Amino acid sequence: MNTGLTSWVILAFVLLGEYSMAAGQAGPKPVPGDYVLHDYKFESGEMLPELRLHFVTFGSPTKGKDGHVNNAVLILHGTGGSNAQFLGVGFAGVLFGTGQPLDATKYFIIIPDNIGHGASTKPSDGLHAKFPHYCYHDMVDLQRRLLVEKLGVDHLRLVMGTSMGGMHSWLWSEMYPDFMDAAFPLASLPVQIAGRNRYLRRMVIDGITKDPDWQNGEYKSQPIRGLTSAIYTLMMMQSAPLQMQKQMPTKNAADAAFDQRVQQGLATTDANNMLYQFDASRDYDPEPKLETITTHLLAINSADDFVNPPELGIAEKQIKRVKNGRFILLPITDETRGHGTHTIASIWKDYLLELLKVSEK
Repeated sequence: MNTGLTSWVILAFVLLGEYSMAAGQAGPKPVPGDYVLHDYKFESGEMLPELRLHFVTFGSPTKGKDGHVNNAVLILHGTGGSNAQFLGVGFAGVLFGTGQPLDATKYFIIIPDNIGHGASTKPSDGLHAKFPHYCYHDMVDLQRRLLVEKLGVDHLRLVMGTSMGGMHSWLWSEMYPDFMDAAFPLASLPVQIAGRNRYLRRMVIDGITKDPDWQNGEYKSQPIRGLTSAIYTLMMMQSAPLQMQKQMPTKNAADAAFDQRVQQGLATTDANNMLYQFDASRDYDPEPKLETITTHLLAINSADDFVNPPELGIAEKQIKRVKNGRFILLPITDETRGHGTHTIASIWKDYLLELLKVSEK
């Protein structure tokens, strides 16, 4: 969302009865894998002797006459999420099947769990607050190393992502401008995180670190007060007023949904993991180098996104600096779900098809 909030968006859909995480309903099945790197040095100067990146793939790579892979698609999740965000009927079921925009019989689809997330190495594995303070540049570098060193992918047909993954897509376009044919960032902005967005992140970070029970990250049980405060913030970040009013039209219905979401969050969230996930955005700022982006880039936001509100006008202004850039603001409809619109592929898949067509070589 400019935050991510992936797992929370999914949880919200589940509670509203609108989202299925059953990969078996989504056509092709993912193939899991892991890549272990040794003595990885972060931008902070910290090092991990062993770092595991988990990932799933669909399809197989193909190469062009120049010997480079020509059908790889990198899909990047949001803050707090994992590859599971993309395995449901609302995403994989709309994009990965035969004849669909990212048909897995034609494309080699790669979906990593970023460091600090999912089944990849993270603070809760044992280092707690002694875990290296990774940032977005580290995360993108690790994604590239996974592609090149583990999967033999030296070129991407497309890089796309939701929320944090959208921000990573902007960074990919600047850090490795010749690596991909197209970029498709969803639910993100190409500027550093400031204003209300930064307030929201500080509410998550400070809520955890200022709870005495956090104990500098060495808690024996979750710091409930701080974690609950952080969860309250996440619930507002992912809110979609129109749909919430329809689904919870009474005080009792809203109270029941609120209590359920808080309890679900407390049962599935580790405070250190969440803290690191939100702090990682501190280095994000693609704005100064937007003119260096040469790939075809199509950015999409939704008008009911609490995290990236349309009244800021940032995307419309900054996209003019991107040579082959285009921005689409989706209007609020019965189908949009606030920030979580980024994972409802049926709403924006036609724009993805347009991008793939215009970026053909």
